[in-house]
Amino acid sequence: MKKFLAQAYIWLLLIILYAPIVIIAVFSFTEAKVMGNWTGFSTNLYSSLFTGGINSSLITAIINTISIALIAAMVSTALGTVAAIGIHNLRGWRRQAITFVNNIPMMNPDIITGISLFILFVTIGLTQGYLTVVLAHISFCTPYVVLSVMPRLTQMNPNVYEAALDLGATPMQALRKVIIPDIKPGMISGFILSFTLSIDDFAVTLFTKGNQGLETLSTYIYADARKGGLTPELRPLMTIIIFTVLLLLIIINIRSLKINKKLNEKNGKKVLV
Repeated sequence: MKKFLAQAYIWLLLIILYAPIVIIAVFSFTEAKVMGNWTGFSTNLYSSLFTGGINSSLITAIINTISIALIAAMVSTALGTVAAIGIHNLRGWRRQAITFVNNIPMMNPDIITGISLFILFVTIGLTQGYLTVVLAHISFCTPYVVLSVMPRLTQMNPNVYEAALDLGATPMQALRKVIIPDIKPGMISGFILSFTLSIDDFAVTLFTKGNQGLETLSTYIYADARKGGLTPELRPLMTIIIFTVLLLLIIINIRSLKINKKLNEKNGKKVLV
């Protein structure tokens, strides 16, 4: 009975989490204006999405969302990697203090982060728009990159870096040829996490986008819903985004399994030697 209840509980959680996603995917293959009203199988919404049948404001919102997410992810990955290396080299209370400070933005509610950044930009007189949204996304994505890179630094053998220095490499060469290859999986994970967080963000974007007409996908959907309904083409768009993220996760997990398998085989050979 305990096993049955445990499995039923897990299945209930999975249904609650994934049923809305399945419903969106199913109703993306019908032309009904209102989701829940099945009018027959059709791929016209996908055709409209890719042939320019949607309004220009949605296209602009998609372009803004992707460009902001890419810029924020790239800058966050660079900053977070450097920060993680610096934190890893600290010792004692300094390391604990910096780690605690790094965790604060992740524990803060998004609305608090959004309001704080809004007040900051107003105080320094920075005009709100594309730049402020990018800066805001970098600020809340960077701690997640640090969190992704730190475990890889912990697993890395510190003697390899010192050996590179002893053999005549400069610190920058050792960083580029020794440390970066070892922590690359963590950097890739941090980049993808930052990219998805940026695309998903609503509260911070809403407070930092200003009134210049900048729209991202999340703010566009919010404004569209307030009008009394959602643009039908959003259903296939959401389906494509969901399955793209799912595909990326599958690829990353397969790659991680292959890397772990190679490491285990390598360690096994060393033990035999």
